[in-house]
Formats: sequence, structure tokens, C-alpha cells
Amino acid sequence: MDYGIGISAINPCRPVSGRMKAARIMEPIEPIVTRFPPSPTGNLHVGGARTALFNWLYARRHGGKFILRMEDTDRERSKQEYVDAILDALTWLGIDWDEGPHFQSRRGPIYAEYIQRLLDTGNAYYCTCPPEVLERKRKAALEKGQNPVYDGTCREKSLAPREGAVVRLKSPKTGATVFEDRVKGPISTPNSQLDDLIIARSDGSPTYHLAVVVDDITMGVTHIIRGDDHVSNTPRQIAIYKALGVEPPVYAHVPMVLGPDKKRLSKRHGAASVTEYREMGYLPEAIVNFLARLGWSHGDQEFFTVDELEEKFSLENIGKSAGVFDPARLLDLNADHMRAADTSRLAGLLIPHLEKRGVTVEDRARLKDAVETLKPRAKTLEDMAESALFYFTPIARYEEKGDKKFLKAEFLPALELLSAELEDVDVANQEAVEAAFGAVMEQTGLGFGKIAQPVRVAITGKTASPGMFETMRVLGNENVKSRLKNAIAYIKAKEQG
Repeated sequence: MDYGIGISAINPCRPVSGRMKAARIMEPIEPIVTRFPPSPTGNLHVGGARTALFNWLYARRHGGKFILRMEDTDRERSKQEYVDAILDALTWLGIDWDEGPHFQSRRGPIYAEYIQRLLDTGNAYYCTCPPEVLERKRKAALEKGQNPVYDGTCREKSLAPREGAVVRLKSPKTGATVFEDRVKGPISTPNSQLDDLIIARSDGSPTYHLAVVVDDITMGVTHIIRGDDHVSNTPRQIAIYKALGVEPPVYAHVPMVLGPDKKRLSKRHGAASVTEYREMGYLPEAIVNFLARLGWSHGDQEFFTVDELEEKFSLENIGKSAGVFDPARLLDLNADHMRAADTSRLAGLLIPHLEKRGVTVEDRARLKDAVETLKPRAKTLEDMAESALFYFTPIARYEEKGDKKFLKAEFLPALELLSAELEDVDVANQEAVEAAFGAVMEQTGLGFGKIAQPVRVAITGKTASPGMFETMRVLGNENVKSRLKNAIAYIKAKEQG
């Protein structure tokens, strides 16, 4: 029996001649339905987030539906806290769902109905082979270099249900199962390699393959976009579709995400979950942009807004090689998105990171002004919060390098002159501040840089900060003038001590 299917069989509107070429693929006429089915046994990791994103983008681009489904049949490891964490991570990324979340643990009667349908049509059968016997046969097959598939002992016995019996699918034994993968191209698996897989355990509960297929059928899923570690599952699932008399969906298996060492991405490569990146101060749009570019491309463009991704995403531009997770590239991309972000929004996002450092923001307008000065250099919100501290907290200690180089006697006259010149000046008036600096330059014969650097250390505590005049404006009169006086007193104390 040949379970071969091609994309043309699923969507007749697509012209296919021999090996399909991506450029000739036409998008289907029927409404597109995609899904993301995480297991709530942990937080949403980067690879899972990319899978969710690809499904979401494909549905959004074609005006389709995106379904969220929790595969929570692992009762011991599935926890509500992980359900909540996954929902929160998806929401933060901006990946919204049109239906769900559905929970497999609540769909038992539906699975039972389909299992019975397969039994009634002769496409499934009860098996009473003891596990220890099956294990002995499996080892014997492996020792002989054979594929350890079930040998069909109970396949034609027409056994009645009994305690301890499982239900197996009557898989095809001749021909091949062929499908046209939208990323990998045609994939063929000899049916002799397919097992009579168990679709219901002895307690009646469905196994993974049965539940997935039934879910996708009943939810009307038309396109399955998932990692290529699932390629070996596809022929088995197609066999279930065929046994149920249902046309399989379109499959697109995307390459895995690897770490910089070209090994499968894991926690040893750094942060692995979306939640961790949120806590580290990354913007959701930067994570979405970065994940989209892991294996997908649109010319040479690197920076994408979410709207651009929705407009341009296609299965045909997904590459066949694995995407490499480059933390440095993500950091740079996040910096790009921070520079492009609305300042008011950034200010709101920054508040939790400042609060973590003991800063309570009372003046939102001042915070916005501070963020505007910090945007050009900040890589993350955490980075920005650290850089913003001098705006909101007194200087507890001067940066060691700046202290030694600039807070010393040779700069004392310039600092004292500037302090006097600024006494009746509003530091928000840049022209007046520039005039004050000009007067000090004229009196001391020093260039602007020679004066500005000690002043920078005096009012920020650091050798690097945003532009001098904008920094002074955001700090305000009281901070600038008092900090100059404090620095002057500090230098005198050092010289005396």
C-alpha cells in the first residue's frame, strides 16, 4: 500500500510538476490554520518560541487562524505554573492566539471516539503481548541489525478488549509514505519501517501520535510548521490520517536552532527561556526579529518590525541549514530596536529595572528625558537602568579611573569658576550654559574637553555619559550645582589629606 501524498493532493490550486520549485508554489485558497502545541513541563524556550512565531506569522500573513494547544498528558511533569509562564511569554512576545488554549488532558472522550473508529473499521487492533516479551524481541532484532518494529503477533487475531491490552494501529507494510515537505522537499519512508504503533495504552489513554492527529483533525489544522526533529514522526502520523480517511495537512519541518558551538541549543549556551531574556532587559520585538531570522531570510535585511515580518514571512524563504543562535548578534539587534523604540514606551519598560535597583520614579517626564539621552548607547533595559542611576540617586562613589584622572588639583580652578558662573543660570538653558563654559575657557585658557571631562565626573560620577548639556538639563539645577560643589570639596579634602 502506498500512502504517498503530495502538496497538490492537499491543495489542488498548487501546480506541481515533478520536484516542486519554491518560486512556483502558490498559496492555498482554503483558510490557513496553524497551531503551536507546547508541553507545560517548563518555561517557553527559545526553540519553542521560534516554532510558535513561524506558525503565527504564517497564519497572520494569510489571514488565517492560529491555535494554541497544551499537550499536558504528562500528568507528573505538567504544571499550572508552566502553563501560566508559557501564556505570559507568548503574550509578552505579542504572539496572540485565535483559539485556545486547548488542553489535551480534557479531551479524553474525543480521543476515545477516534480510537474506537479505528477499531471498528479494522484499522486498529488490540494487542496483549507482554512488555517483557516485546523488549526481548526488540533486543534480538537489534542484535541482528534489524529494525526493531513490532512483529505483528496480534495483528490478525481480532482480539476482544481485555485488561492490560493496548490498541495498535494497523500500519501499511508495503509501498512507501511520501510527502512534500515545504522546507525539505519530497520525503519518502518505506512502509516496512513503520511500526504498528500503540495508539492507546492499557488504561485507554491515547499516545502522543494519536492525540496529535486527532487534535489537528478536529481543530481543522491545515499547516504544521515544526522542528525537523519531528520528521520521523510524520510518516506515522500520516498513517493515522489515512486510516481515518482524512487528507493530511501540509508539513514544513524547519531546521533546529544550534548554539555557537553548532550543538543543539541548551542552557549551557546561556539563557534558554524567553522569560530569562525578558528579565535581562531585552525588548520583545527584538527577540521576535532575532527568532524570525534564525533560519528564515528576506534578502539581506536584518532589522524587521513585527508588521514587516507579518507582511514578508514565507515558508519558501526558510533555509535548509540550522539556525545558529548568536548572543552577540541578538544584543546588537536589541540595541537597534531600543534606538528605534518610542521613548515614552521605553521609559515605562525601564521602571521595573530601576525599581530592582531601589529607584522609585516619581517624575515620569524626567524619566522620559533621561531615557532619550541614554537610547543611543544602551544595549538592554538592564544596561540602560544601570546607566540611568546617576540621574536618580546621589553619587556614592566616583568611578576610580575618573577620580584619579580628573578630580585633582589642576582642574580645581576650572570647576570653581564654572560653579560660580552657573550660580544664577538655569541649566535647562543651553545657550546660557554654553556661555558659562565659554567664560571659564577664556579665563583658564583650557579647551572645552579639558573642562567638560572633570565636570562630567563631578556631576555623573563617571567618565562616560550622554552629552554634557543634555545631561545637565535632565539632572536639573539642584543636582548639577550641588554636585559641582561636592566635587570641589572632595578635591580639596584629597589635597589636604
